[in-house]
Amino acid sequence: MTRLVENAAGRLVPTEINGVEAVPFKGVGKHQPTGRKAAAPIRACQDYPADGHKLTADIKSALVNADLRDGMTISTHHHLRNGDFVANAVFAAAAELGVKDLRWFPSASFPCHEPQIAHLESGVLHHIEGSMNGPLGDYCTRGKMRGMAVLRSHGGRYQAVQDGDVHIDVAVIAAPTADPFGNATGDRGPTACGLLGFALADSEYADHVIVVTDNLVEFPCIPWQIQGNNVDQVVVMDSIGDASKIVSGTTQITKSPDRLLIAELTARFCDEVGIVQDGFSFQAGAGGTALSFALFLRDMMRERSIKARFVRGGSTQYLVDMLEEGLTDYILDGQTFDLEGVRSMRENAGHVNTSPFTSYNWHGKGNFASLLDVTVLGATEVDVNFNANVVTHSDGRLLHGIGGWQNCLASKCTILPIPSFRDRIPVLVDQVTTLCGPGELIDVIVTERGIAINPQRLDLRDAVRGSSLPIRPLAEIKAEVEEICGGAAAAAELGEKVVAAIKWVDGTVIDCVRVVRG
Repeated sequence: MTRLVENAAGRLVPTEINGVEAVPFKGVGKHQPTGRKAAAPIRACQDYPADGHKLTADIKSALVNADLRDGMTISTHHHLRNGDFVANAVFAAAAELGVKDLRWFPSASFPCHEPQIAHLESGVLHHIEGSMNGPLGDYCTRGKMRGMAVLRSHGGRYQAVQDGDVHIDVAVIAAPTADPFGNATGDRGPTACGLLGFALADSEYADHVIVVTDNLVEFPCIPWQIQGNNVDQVVVMDSIGDASKIVSGTTQITKSPDRLLIAELTARFCDEVGIVQDGFSFQAGAGGTALSFALFLRDMMRERSIKARFVRGGSTQYLVDMLEEGLTDYILDGQTFDLEGVRSMRENAGHVNTSPFTSYNWHGKGNFASLLDVTVLGATEVDVNFNANVVTHSDGRLLHGIGGWQNCLASKCTILPIPSFRDRIPVLVDQVTTLCGPGELIDVIVTERGIAINPQRLDLRDAVRGSSLPIRPLAEIKAEVEEICGGAAAAAELGEKVVAAIKWVDGTVIDCVRVVRG
């Protein structure tokens, strides 16, 4: 049985994960690491062809050349989203080589990666450290994985690699365009996905780096988002992915009257507390409510000739429209969610590709998530202390990854616009099933039944004093919702076994996910 201790958030968490010591969450800003960053091994130019051609016949040969062995860690990235072909090809090749007990370290996984279940069953894969949803999330939540899964934010993943918490033996980087030297970009080619920022840490810190492309161009590949001097081998596949599925869960504004109201209330709140003014900055997610918020905000900006200094993406066509209309100077993009975003990044100098190193990494000399005036995010649950959950629903099943959600809580004002219930199950609860974000970092909850301001944010409460906005205590909104739904949400039926650990942005363990019974 895994030994559990109570952390600073009052959650019981493991002190050891897959045989490695884990540090329980100590509180926001309380964990201060020491020492030096990790580094890739030293290489010498004479180990590589003098003509710079690093081409290898196929993925299987590349893994042989990388000396892949039992128990190693293989990383991949998720910019191709639900259209990725590369990760499945990598582990199919590993299975052919007879390698066992690999750790898969993706920046995220998607339903297209369901074939990994067969490799988990056969022993090729030992466990996954990365977000899981769909079939993989269900497999993990039912306690089928031999090792404990680990879920990190995008910045937390970079932190883990940089700090040496996770050592990547072999990184496999799917690249929509690359040259034989290994320079690569994601903003062009038949499978263009925008950027490759989530693979940056992998390219810099892994022992061995393999770039896989379906669009090989002559040296130099310009622009290069991945530098060829960090790359060992280049493999050409017929196709690295299905471009139509890069926009998996295609971003659409909501048509729900309740959620449109939530989006409008969120924009009005931002305006009335003084956030919306020349030179401000914001980030909104790619869900329907967040997109609608961005459109309400856009209309305010047009009406009053307000221009943002920058907006933070996940980019969508709606942010691209704002950039091209001159409503913002820059999009600082971390992930491209649709093909208009891909086009804009390729064509517009104001559409800048970024990585978790600059935007989200907590163990650095600052990151620009903290420079944002307001961030608008989603959540699956929020409790009366403003704590929030984004990885499970109240039934305890893994549903989402953390993404950049935790990292965005560093903004000057964090707002969660959420429906008060889904499918007649209250979203507002006494205690979240899984703690992903401490309530002290969440400033405002906006529902169709009112707006709740964190009691710690006296400045925001003062700014809306006398406003016509429906400002209400969170507990009051929760009680009203329970009356409508016929009571509080039923507690999840969970077993004792810990199937996944949730890391905070500093690498400490903030909570864990237990096996779901039944």
